[in-house]
Amino acid sequence: MCSVKCWFVFFVTLFLASGIALIIIGAVQYSTYSQLDYFAGNSLSKVAIVIIAVGVTIVLVSILGYVGACTNNSSLVTGFVCILILIMLLEVFTGAALYVFRRKGPFLKLNNDISFNVRNAIDHYSPQDKNAISKIQKKFKCCGADIYSDWYKSRGWSNRFAVPDSCCKEKSKGCGKDKTKINTKGCVRAINAFLFKNLLWVGAVCITLGFAEIFGVFVGVCFCMNIKGKNYENLS
Repeated sequence: MCSVKCWFVFFVTLFLASGIALIIIGAVQYSTYSQLDYFAGNSLSKVAIVIIAVGVTIVLVSILGYVGACTNNSSLVTGFVCILILIMLLEVFTGAALYVFRRKGPFLKLNNDISFNVRNAIDHYSPQDKNAISKIQKKFKCCGADIYSDWYKSRGWSNRFAVPDSCCKEKSKGCGKDKTKINTKGCVRAINAFLFKNLLWVGAVCITLGFAEIFGVFVGVCFCMNIKGKNYENLS
């Protein structure tokens, strides 16, 4: 039968794995969010950086837990449990806040800012905007701001009978002239749907990790008491 120490090490291992997973996810999200920075400033990239920072913190705290378990040091295990409780509370509150305010406050403002900037960039299309717009249209498989025909009305786009080739389902030279080969959904809707799903996903992960860590706190407390009990027996 697995001892308290065994369960504690098992939890720390899972905790470490979740930290590494967050670092990888944050790096992938940073790559995606950085493509939106042209329209949203650097606020989205900061979210990814926070996710990476949380992952790194979890990895460092996990190392503290491993050292405490290997040396049977009650002080290190107590420190691990205290930090774990703090992380747990922050994750639950962050997850709840993301869910509650997903359609309000700064998130609503962010969506509005992105919508305005995308519409403005396409309406006043210029060579400086080309790279950013092309990346967005390829990434989200979209075309135009609200609909592909926005390009026909763009004051900066000269070809009234075609859209940029980055709108195409499969890019090839001149494919933007054929409506059957292009994505028709607008980028504003595609980006907002992506951000909404991401906020829900991040919120769900935070809350799930927070509640899962209750088990870690329980096992950590039991392990700490077990160490102190054995130390007391040895003194006796």
